[in-house]
Amino acid sequence: MKVTAEKNEKIAKMTFASVYPHYVTKVEKKGRTIDELHKVIE
Repeated sequence: MKVTAEKNEKIAKMTFASVYPHYVTKVEKKGRTIDELHKVIE
């Protein structure tokens, strides 16, 4: 994937609330807990 200014701007405008559910799904698929995710985020 080529990095462009438009893609960088799109990522920069994302809110944490829009990304968080994706992190939860990913850590659960990997067998981790939400508490572990929270520790990493903190």
